[in-house]
Amino acid sequence: MRRYIAILFLSLGFAAARGAEPVVTSRLEPDSIAVADRFTYTIEVEKDLSQDIGFPEFAPDLSAGLELCESYPVDTVRRDGRRMTLRRRYVMQAFDEGNFNLGRAAVLYVDKNILDTLYSENDNILKVGTFVIDSAALAKGPDDIKPQEELEFRFAEVRDIVIMSVVALFILAAVAVLVVWLIMRYGLPFGKRVGAEVAEPPHIVAIRALEELHNRKLWQNDKHKLYYSTISDILRTYLSGRYGIGAMEMTTDEIIEAVKGTDMDAKRSSDLITILRDADLVKFAKFIPEAGQNEDDWHKAYYFVEETKEAEPMMGDESEILDNKLKTR
Repeated sequence: MRRYIAILFLSLGFAAARGAEPVVTSRLEPDSIAVADRFTYTIEVEKDLSQDIGFPEFAPDLSAGLELCESYPVDTVRRDGRRMTLRRRYVMQAFDEGNFNLGRAAVLYVDKNILDTLYSENDNILKVGTFVIDSAALAKGPDDIKPQEELEFRFAEVRDIVIMSVVALFILAAVAVLVVWLIMRYGLPFGKRVGAEVAEPPHIVAIRALEELHNRKLWQNDKHKLYYSTISDILRTYLSGRYGIGAMEMTTDEIIEAVKGTDMDAKRSSDLITILRDADLVKFAKFIPEAGQNEDDWHKAYYFVEETKEAEPMMGDESEILDNKLKTR
């Protein structure tokens, strides 16, 4: 019997809890603003899970002086067992000065066969103020511009700039010392790399190329065509640099005609013609010269460059070294 009585009381308590009406609250945040400022109108409803609530939908133009800017969706604030709290927020804006009474918040309540409108207990009053104009200040007129204030110098204001300047000077000094050390340690080769390259005279380039050709021993290995093609290219390049003749694009006959307009003597002109003719025979007629002719053409080319180069001062020791070098060829 006691068991049935307890079950009856529990059932009645559960039904009473389930049938409790939702509780509606509302507030304005903030409730005091200036003209054209925005505020948030918040409505919260505490209800049972089985109950349905319909929040109000406001038109963009609420009333004279009030407008709806944005309406957020319903969200769940908290939940405890079967009880839960729903919230919806509306962002509004006021354009007129005065007090606006938004009244009590109203929501639609639906539960089984019940359809009703529930209201919050409090009225929502919004105070909208405007700017206060000081007529006395307007009559007085605008104030004069304030003089510039003299502020005390503080090292902290320029500390970072000073530190960065000192570090930059230290780095520049270190780089300068490094460059000087490299020049002193490695001499001219390093100086040439860090500075602008100076073009070598045409005869220096030609002599170096002839010496490299001699060391390659091309004709000794039956590479006569390559040997004479190289000699011809060396002399043509030298003529272009020394006399300004476009010899690289000229035929042998055109070179001979161009040379006539220079200060070249007959002996060197004759040697040049001999070398170029022999080169044409080897390159185009597949002529194979004898060993003596190969050496003779190389010596003619070497002396041609030495005898036609631009005059430059030469020390006695340098002349002796050059003569010994040519005798060993």
